[in-house]
Amino acid sequence: MSVTDRVIAIIAEQAVLEPSDVSSDSTLEDLGIDSLGLVECIFSIEEEFDISVPLNANVPTESNFDVSNVSSIIAGVEKLLQVQKG
Repeated sequence: MSVTDRVIAIIAEQAVLEPSDVSSDSTLEDLGIDSLGLVECIFSIEEEFDISVPLNANVPTESNFDVSNVSSIIAGVEKLLQVQKG
């Protein structure tokens, strides 16, 4: 399963949707995921990929991890995986 499929599966599970209902340009708000749901998604993503997502909960705009939509989350995960590989 690709990184994209795995991230979409995690987000879909949190939104109580089918993965086919989650598109890459969907925002978490579009999917009905609130801030607590975002935290749950991030925890699940960290666990799934064994990475640490650098989120600044107090100032999300200062984070290097963009959660504005599904494709940006996927891109962030892929970037963290590349950094981890060194």
